[in-house]
Amino acid sequence: MTSLVPRLPPHATPTIHQFLRAHALANGNEGVVVGLSGGIDSALLARIARDALGPEHVLGVLLPDARFPTELTRETEEYARSLGIEHRTLGLDPLARAFASLLPEVQDRVSLGNALARFRMIVLYTIARERRRLVAGTGNKSELLLGYFTKYGDGGVDLLPIGDLYKTEIRALAEELGVPVGVRERAPTAGFWEGQTDEGELGISYAEVDRILHGLEQLRSPDEIARVTGLALPRVLEVVARVERNRHKRRPPPIPKVGLRTIGLDWRD
Repeated sequence: MTSLVPRLPPHATPTIHQFLRAHALANGNEGVVVGLSGGIDSALLARIARDALGPEHVLGVLLPDARFPTELTRETEEYARSLGIEHRTLGLDPLARAFASLLPEVQDRVSLGNALARFRMIVLYTIARERRRLVAGTGNKSELLLGYFTKYGDGGVDLLPIGDLYKTEIRALAEELGVPVGVRERAPTAGFWEGQTDEGELGISYAEVDRILHGLEQLRSPDEIARVTGLALPRVLEVVARVERNRHKRRPPPIPKVGLRTIGLDWRD
């Protein structure tokens, strides 16, 4: 694999199906709640969960705010209906307005976007508890490694069924499973502000970043990754630095060693 392009493993879908059944239908759980966004990740996860668990065990929840396009709401609801899964649409504007009135001095759009992501997760967990379901997150391997998610927002979930698939593999699997073209070709966005896109904010395409991340997964050096991919070494080093900088997002909160056995250190569940 000289180009370091990730290739979707043939066992990906059955492995994820088995994973979902083992977790979402065990220990009294009755399925999953999936936050729908209109994007490829949530659309793919809803399809995979439907296939693995059956439509009666999947609840899709769309949580738009004032900036969310009405047409995209209709399209996402229609997609959920086409899967045969139950779905709900709940506007987040009341929560956003309450937060703005509580902290009117907060104007930074990233801070406000992170708050909105956390509001969404509060709603999803409340619904999931009432329905005895787990919250299935839509994060993929690229986002997790880059730290491109909100801590205790979209990163705070029970399961990450597609968390070991790079974004380019997500696209390949979505095409394989027949996720609508309009969803597959829509520019990935967190929807934090008007015109925001993942690749625009990251400053690099997923096609490029996945090759770098795949090289890191194989324990290749930045120099070797740059040579094999043909990407500039400074660009590779930027991605490496971002992965290191956001390591804290992939770990549980650190605890000082005081007792005999400490959670996360030598008390492992």
